[in-house]
Amino acid sequence: MEKNNKPDSLFEKIESEENLEQNELIRLLSLTDQRDLTRLYRLADQVRQKYVGEEIHLRGLIEFSNYCRKNCNYCGIRRDNRKITRYRMTMEEIYTAVREAASVGFRTVVLQSGEDLFYTGEFFAELLHRIKTEADVAVTLSVGERTRQEYQQMFQAGADRYLLRFETSNHVLFKELHPDSNYRERMNALTWLEEVGFQVGSGVMIGLPGQTIADLAADILKFKDLALDMIGVGPFISHRDTPLADLPSGTVEMTYKVIAVTRIVTKDTHIPATTALGSLGPVDGRLKAMKLGANVVMPNVTPAKYRALYELYPDKICLQEETAYYRDGLTGWLAALGRPVASGYGHGKKGKGRHRDG
Repeated sequence: MEKNNKPDSLFEKIESEENLEQNELIRLLSLTDQRDLTRLYRLADQVRQKYVGEEIHLRGLIEFSNYCRKNCNYCGIRRDNRKITRYRMTMEEIYTAVREAASVGFRTVVLQSGEDLFYTGEFFAELLHRIKTEADVAVTLSVGERTRQEYQQMFQAGADRYLLRFETSNHVLFKELHPDSNYRERMNALTWLEEVGFQVGSGVMIGLPGQTIADLAADILKFKDLALDMIGVGPFISHRDTPLADLPSGTVEMTYKVIAVTRIVTKDTHIPATTALGSLGPVDGRLKAMKLGANVVMPNVTPAKYRALYELYPDKICLQEETAYYRDGLTGWLAALGRPVASGYGHGKKGKGRHRDG
């Protein structure tokens, strides 16, 4: 322990790029003095600049179904929520949304849904073949736990990346939050995705009921162990129609700290400034995240008539903007940072994607 409990030696280890132990991550995540936090965020931004550069990557998010077979206790589209209007987009609607995103300059689209088995491996294979034949975009899928065979189908048909969050590495907490899921099966799925050839993304929520700072430190070490290409870190926001409705949401400040420490530990992963962060925090919450380690923004380009129905959490921002307006507005918004919007596909440095120019 440093004299006066100052974290100077931890900052020195970061500057010299030494590995940090879990107890040291706990100390960094426990910082409260604004001067210490300013230094932590500056160091994280320097790591970001060194390892992933100045470019900010825009990923067009298309939420194509809010049906879900899972009953996660925190999620607004959980299976047992009878208060929401369910929807499924057709293949033509999904394809049209992808084409529109590509036409205004998005180089990556993220196709996300609940765990909806209505969409089969064959469906995705046909959709992906069409997208890859007619649109010049990288494709990320986020459709939950599937069989290894389905992952193989998706990859062979042209999908470049796959997002599958584990939300917490605490096995007991995972089970409490996911009554019909298994932590080991989630980890197995992440292994399959890597073996199949995907660039793999995962992530956690900050401020979950029962979560400790030690849990968050372990999550960050799990990120490193998995050698992820993408890491999503966003606050837990309680939803009125879930078992966790009356519990407090996570905090913006802790989310910032986890983003910063994740950048320091994982170095060259892509880290988004999440919509959840912008929804919970101040208007410029995502902009601040860009100054402490984040380098990705995922604008929602779902057709407007469906966008509000994909309610993982309440009061989501940016529900009405048109795709072209949203991208143009973001470009101007990000210009305030003096950092350019990337023109490439933005593939992860550790990834096995087909395109290698990103």
